[in-house]
Amino acid sequence: MTKQQKLELTWIGKDQRPRLEPRILLEDPKRSYHAKQRVTDKDIFDNRLIKGDNLLALKALEAEFAGKVKCVFIDPPYNTGSAFEHYDDGLEHSIWLGLMRDRLEIIRRLLADDGSLWITIDDNEAHYLKVMCDEVFGRRNFVANMIWEKRTSRENRRAFSFNHDHLLVYGKIKTSFESVRNPLGLTSEVLARYKNPDNDSRGPWQSVSVNAQAGHATASQFYTLRLPSGREIEPPKGRCWLYTKGRMEQEVAAKNIWFGANGDNAPRAKKFLKDNEDKGLTPETIWPASEVSTNDEAKKSLLQLLQDVSVFDNPKPEALLERVISIATNPGDLVLDSFGGSGTTGAVAHKMARRWIMVELGEHCHTHIVPRLQKVIDGQDPGGVTQATGWQGGGGFRYYELAPTLLSTDRWGNLVINPEYDAGMLSAAMCKLEGFAYAPSETVWWQQGRSSESDFIYVTTQTLGPGQLEALSYEVGLDPNAPRSLLVCCGAYRGVTAAQAAQRWPNLTLKKIPKMVKDRCEWGHDDYSLNVANLPMAQQKKPEAPAQNDLFGGDAV
Repeated sequence: MTKQQKLELTWIGKDQRPRLEPRILLEDPKRSYHAKQRVTDKDIFDNRLIKGDNLLALKALEAEFAGKVKCVFIDPPYNTGSAFEHYDDGLEHSIWLGLMRDRLEIIRRLLADDGSLWITIDDNEAHYLKVMCDEVFGRRNFVANMIWEKRTSRENRRAFSFNHDHLLVYGKIKTSFESVRNPLGLTSEVLARYKNPDNDSRGPWQSVSVNAQAGHATASQFYTLRLPSGREIEPPKGRCWLYTKGRMEQEVAAKNIWFGANGDNAPRAKKFLKDNEDKGLTPETIWPASEVSTNDEAKKSLLQLLQDVSVFDNPKPEALLERVISIATNPGDLVLDSFGGSGTTGAVAHKMARRWIMVELGEHCHTHIVPRLQKVIDGQDPGGVTQATGWQGGGGFRYYELAPTLLSTDRWGNLVINPEYDAGMLSAAMCKLEGFAYAPSETVWWQQGRSSESDFIYVTTQTLGPGQLEALSYEVGLDPNAPRSLLVCCGAYRGVTAAQAAQRWPNLTLKKIPKMVKDRCEWGHDDYSLNVANLPMAQQKKPEAPAQNDLFGGDAV
């Protein structure tokens, strides 16, 4: 049988995928922050700032947020080979593609059906990234490639002055995204076209021609039209009137046709501003710096806001994020940025009354993002889109870090439950691993999570004997009219085999920790970051077939 072929992008190590541990998130209340008082009734406090590896963080978010994120904006390392102060941007091409693919696959699952992904990138990887996104999202869900003018000055030290970046846009389901996509607001240039020379009570208007191409016209669209001045005219050669004679008379009577101040000009139809304000402008694919600002302007703004720290070389301007978020979301929608950087996405989303989640691994999560967001919340950030959005402060965010790995290795090399885990952390982690929602009951001690109205989970490190299991089964109940089941995850059980337990207590399912989960994930792997530097050379099996180390800890291939 011939193997089915498909069009795809290939790279070294494409088949290698990490077996990610779905970590739990631990809030640090000391770093969480909120305004001292409410500013409006719509203040948002449940935003999340997560410090940690963004691939593990995306996996940690998946169970709770799958299908709920309206907009993902990411500004990943561009893989230019240049050294940046805050991260090493130079990754081997295949490694970069693999790490991006792993993240994009989870991002797709997080997106709502009408959600969208926006990725900034430059020419080094833009076209490879486009093909890879076609594979992950489906080529039919590619929306557009925006061209953003990131700088206005000329770079004379290179053969070409690179003044633009790409902004790739994909929909989870393109047609669903396009059906809810917001237009841009009317610009001052467009508004200037609307005037009211005849003092029409319906307000300002602009006019459009009422003649059309004659190719598909009917005979009723060819007639002599008498102007208010008394002069009679015919439609221009090769053209016809847009309306039939009867319809034209109705439009004239309704004062929807303009014949000029003296009533002697060719007719034009009035289009009123009040009818077009809500429709706005269709976004174009070239975004000039005059509309969405530049890297340099963003850097200057950050230098004024965060005077005690060095800022990034190429921060994204708030105006750029404001446009993306305006097009892709509405107030209250959820925005995600898993490459938090200097925190622009969260800052802008906050000012625009969107909920947000940001992830950042670097220490600048503390030195840049936290103080920046605190100033936004306190109403002490006058720059960026503050004035345009009417932002006055308010709301807050919750700060999280990834929990350590659930299973660690003891001194004999055995996988054991990490001693850093307390009972609550262990229950939450097992719920996530087993697909249960962590929801400990305040009244029923064995209900620590649920997957349905009648299916529960109980987690303990104890060794359970027949007497304890009998009592537990009794409490769960054997009512055939209201059956309930309980997954019991324990350190061990004694005095009974698994088969005997299943027969004796049919409403219980017994599993041992860590045996039940030890082969599921890459335990103890804390860093899947894009900051890979100085990779070791793999040993070659054959001179003509150089090997490459498995990025995720496997043997050389």
